[in-house]
Amino acid sequence: MGFNDLNMDSHWLPFTPNRHFRKEPRVFTGADGMFFTTHDGRQVIDGISSLWCVGAGHNRKPINEAIKKQLDTLDYATAFQASNDQAFKAAEMIAAMAPGDLNKVLFCNSGSEAADTSLKVALAYHRARGEGHRNVFIGREKGYHGVGFGGMSVGGIPANRKVYGTALLPRVDHMRFIHDPANAFIHNEEPVSQEDYLLELENRILPLHDPSNVAAIIVEPVAGSAGWYLPPKGYLKRLREICDKHGILLIFDEVITGFGRMGTNFGADFYGVVPDMLNFAKAVTNGVIPMGGVICRDKIYDTMMKTDAPQHVIEFFHGYTYSGHPVACAAAIATLELYRKEALFPRAAEMGKVLGDAFHSAFKGLPNVVGIRSLGLAAAVELAPIAGTPGKRAYDIYLDCFRKGALVRPAGDVVVIAPSYIVEKQHIDQLVNTLADSIRANA
Repeated sequence: MGFNDLNMDSHWLPFTPNRHFRKEPRVFTGADGMFFTTHDGRQVIDGISSLWCVGAGHNRKPINEAIKKQLDTLDYATAFQASNDQAFKAAEMIAAMAPGDLNKVLFCNSGSEAADTSLKVALAYHRARGEGHRNVFIGREKGYHGVGFGGMSVGGIPANRKVYGTALLPRVDHMRFIHDPANAFIHNEEPVSQEDYLLELENRILPLHDPSNVAAIIVEPVAGSAGWYLPPKGYLKRLREICDKHGILLIFDEVITGFGRMGTNFGADFYGVVPDMLNFAKAVTNGVIPMGGVICRDKIYDTMMKTDAPQHVIEFFHGYTYSGHPVACAAAIATLELYRKEALFPRAAEMGKVLGDAFHSAFKGLPNVVGIRSLGLAAAVELAPIAGTPGKRAYDIYLDCFRKGALVRPAGDVVVIAPSYIVEKQHIDQLVNTLADSIRANA
């Protein structure tokens, strides 16, 4: 099927330059394992797990069969004033995988909804414990927490914020970004920085707002959407200590780092830090059915349940029509069982080293390469921007790779590869060689 057979007049694509897309459409019509089939019959290797989602590879039969079975059993049920058996099973599995006393799961449908949910939980929790004046949120520069108004407000990517102006939350501040240019080349290790990226938080941001007014700090353990930027060694542990000192909730946005990308259940496990809330989505269902959620520590749930209101009164006025959708939960259960059965998280850790080795071997010394970062099963190559047109070099390289049969991820002037956990060395070689050729061709 050629794209001329498709009427593309009605579809407005998200986060896509639609004007250019109409000139050079990229349409998938099938997928299996590590590869897509395109509208013109080509095979394209999925080098980004389809936006960090497809951990187990495409078209996995156990997940497909679980979805089919669930559709024949219970297709949908309201999540308000009732629930379904799959939601309880999925929540139990997810809570069991989470570190510490992160035991209570609130379901939603995406990472964006998870971000807004966690911010609302923070406000409600502090109000329930008699500190409703805590209404300041702190995010981080270049952080990404989805596209809800709450997530955009605490997020720190300028292009995602600039159009929306005063509609963003008013009581929000942002910490410094975590990248030290001295650590331009990071090879499967936590960077050590001479800079103290939390000094400003302690000496300026918290005194400015008064710590007693701050509800929560939200960060990605690794800044994924910005281009796989890694926190300095000890950064997250110290952030945890600062939050504990001042009674501030710490939220980890693990939509990207959760469910195996770091070779562990969550980034929290990799870094040895337990947040108060942990946001998830994407890989929890292998990307097959939309699902997101927030895992909360017991103290948050217990505090919210300690109310003098009559028992018929709702404790937390929040939720979505599709929270804990039975088909999505069936997909999550099957996905998590598949990850465990095939030991895909340890495999991601193993193949992450192979990916990092390949990146540093292939890209060092290539034209315009100014940095390489690898940790977990993801790696990024940073490129010098074209003067006056930031992001164009990476976008041109992305297009060239696609034409050559490889899907990579442009993020500003960074190109990221984050394959499924089933990736083999020959897949990594194909992705890295294709990207290296494109970097040379677009020098």
